[in-house]
Amino acid sequence: MRFVWAVVAFLIAAVMIGAGIAQRTVFEGPSTETQTIQTDGSAAYTLIDGAVLTRLPGAQTVTAEGDGAVFAAYGRTADLRAWLADTTFTEVTVDGEGAVSNATSTPTPTPTSTPSPSASAGAAADEAATDGESAGDDAAAPVVRNPAGSDLWLEEFQGDGSLTMPLQLPDTMSVLLASDGSEPAPSTIVLSWPVLVTTPWAGPLIVGGSIVLLVGIFLYVLAIRHSRRSRGPRRKGLPMPVTEPIDLAVEGADKGVITSGAPASRRSVSSRRRALVVVPAVAATTLLFAGCSADAWPDLASSATPTPTETVIVPEGQQAPAVTENQAERIVSEMAATIASADAAGDAGLAATRLGGAALAERQTNYTLRAAIPEHPALPAIPASPVEIVLPQAFDGWPRSVLTVVENDADTTVAPTIMLLTQEDPWSDYKAMYVASLEASTELPDVAASYVGAYQVPPDSGFLSLAPDDLAAAYADVINNGENSEYWSKFDTQGDLLLAGIQANKDQRTADLAQTGTNTAEIAFESVAGSQEPFALATLEGGAIVAVNVNDNDTVKPTNTDAVIKLLDNPAVKTLTGVEESSTGFFTTYSDQLFFYVPAQGSSEQIRLLGYRSSILEAKVIP
Repeated sequence: MRFVWAVVAFLIAAVMIGAGIAQRTVFEGPSTETQTIQTDGSAAYTLIDGAVLTRLPGAQTVTAEGDGAVFAAYGRTADLRAWLADTTFTEVTVDGEGAVSNATSTPTPTPTSTPSPSASAGAAADEAATDGESAGDDAAAPVVRNPAGSDLWLEEFQGDGSLTMPLQLPDTMSVLLASDGSEPAPSTIVLSWPVLVTTPWAGPLIVGGSIVLLVGIFLYVLAIRHSRRSRGPRRKGLPMPVTEPIDLAVEGADKGVITSGAPASRRSVSSRRRALVVVPAVAATTLLFAGCSADAWPDLASSATPTPTETVIVPEGQQAPAVTENQAERIVSEMAATIASADAAGDAGLAATRLGGAALAERQTNYTLRAAIPEHPALPAIPASPVEIVLPQAFDGWPRSVLTVVENDADTTVAPTIMLLTQEDPWSDYKAMYVASLEASTELPDVAASYVGAYQVPPDSGFLSLAPDDLAAAYADVINNGENSEYWSKFDTQGDLLLAGIQANKDQRTADLAQTGTNTAEIAFESVAGSQEPFALATLEGGAIVAVNVNDNDTVKPTNTDAVIKLLDNPAVKTLTGVEESSTGFFTTYSDQLFFYVPAQGSSEQIRLLGYRSSILEAKVIP
C-alpha cells in the first residue's frame, strides 16, 4: 500500500510542479505592449504628445528609426509646442477611445514677449499671459533650425539610424523627434510599455508540489524498507551434525571467510543509495525556489499605513517654474564654457551669445581694455559648478528668468557668484543679464524650492518696502549723500562693502587731486540709476531678491581755460577715449550690478545688499 501512496504522491507532485512551471513559461503573457507608428516622413519634426506616452501605465520606451542622424528630446508640452509654433511638424496624438494617430500641423502665430504676470493679477493675468503667447493674426513662415542644444529641453539624445530612449514622463511632457532640422524626422516610431505579469499561484504550486514530492520519496523509501523486512517465512533446514568450533583467527585468514565487517559495508552502500535518492530531490526543490520571484506569490501583505511627509503647497494660479534644477545646472555649465572661450579670445560676439544687459556691457569694455593693455586684469570667470541655489520664475510665457547661485569648485576662496539668467523667446538661449559676487557672510533669504518657483514682483509693486523701480535711484542717493540721504535708514549699511569702497575711492581721488597744489582742476562724483531694467523674484517671507544697475560717474575738468587734464596714470581712460589729455576734461562711468534683498512692506528689516560687481564701463572727453 505504501508503494501506491508513493506513486499517488509522485503524480500529484508532477501535476502541481508542472502547473506552476507552466504559469511561468507557456501560460505567461507578454511582458510588454508595443505600439508602432508610421508617419509619412515629410516634416522635419515630430511631436509625440504626452497623452500618447501615458496611454498605458508605467515607464515608456521610445524607439525612432530613420535615415541618418536621429535626434530626440523631451520637455514640457507647452514649451515644445511654443518651439514648433512657427514651423510645420507631425503631431502624434491619441483620441478619447485610445486610438493613436498622426497628422501634419501647420505653423501658428509666433509667441510674443509677454510681460510676466504680477503677484496681484493672480490666475486671470497668468491665463491672459499664456493666451498672449500666440497673439498675432498672420502665421509665420516655416523655418529651419537644428534642435540640438536648445535650453528648453530637459534632456536630449542623439543617434545614427536608430535611437532608443527609456523614459518615465507624465502627461504634461512630450517628446520631440528630428534629424538636423533640415532633413525629415524619423518615420518609424515604436512605443512600448511594460506589462505587469503576475502568476500568484506559481510559487505555491511549485513549493507545494516539491513538498508532496518529498513525501512521496519518503513513502517510497518506507515501502522498500517494509518490503525487505516482511519477506515470507523460510523453510526450516535439515538438522546439522555437531561440528567442532572453527578457529576463525587461523582458518579464516587462509580460506577467505567473510568477516563480520561485510554486513556493515552493505549497510553503508545502502545508506549512500538512499542519500543519492533524496539529494537530487532536494536540489531540484532548491532550484525551483530560486526561480520563484515576488510576482509568483499571492500578495498577502496588509496595506502599509503611509508615512506623512511635508507637503509643498503651490500658490493657486501659479504657473510652472521656468527650468528644472538639472536643466539649470546644464545651462550654467554650457554658459560658463562659452564665456570662458570668449574671455580667452576676447570675443565680444561669442560672449553676446550667453550674456546680455549690464553683464555683457562690462565684458565688452573689458575686452577692449585687455586688447590695448596686456596687463589689464580679466573679469572673474563664470563658475560652472556646483549650482547651490536655483530659483526659477514661475511663468509659462516669455521672456522668462531664473536666479542662480554658483560656487567655484576650482577655487574655494572665491566668493559664490549670483546671476540672473533670462530667455527672451523659445528659440533663444538663456543669457546672464546680471552677474555679481556675493558679499562675505551673506545670508540669503528663504526662497521657494526649485520645483515650485517664484513669481516676478512687478517693478512698481507696493508690497515691498521699496518698489524695484525706485531701488536703484534710492541706493544711488545713499551713495551720493550718505547719512543725509532720505533713504539712509532703509538700507543696512553696516556690512555694505561696496558703499564703503566707493566712499574710500572718492576720498582717495579727491586727496590725490588736492596734493597737486595747482588748483587748476576739480573732480565731482555722482551716482545714478543705470539703464538696465530691474528684476525681482519673490521670497518666502513676502520680500524679494531684486537685481538693479547703478552707474557711478566721475567728472574731472580744469577750473580755468588755460589748464589741461593729462591722463598720466590712467591707461584705461586713455584707451577708451583715445586721447592723452583734454582741455575740457573727462567723464568716466563705472557700472554696478547689484543684488538686494528687499523686505515686505511694513517689515522692520532693512534692505540688504547681497552681492555686487563694479567695473569701468565707459570714458569720454567732455565736449
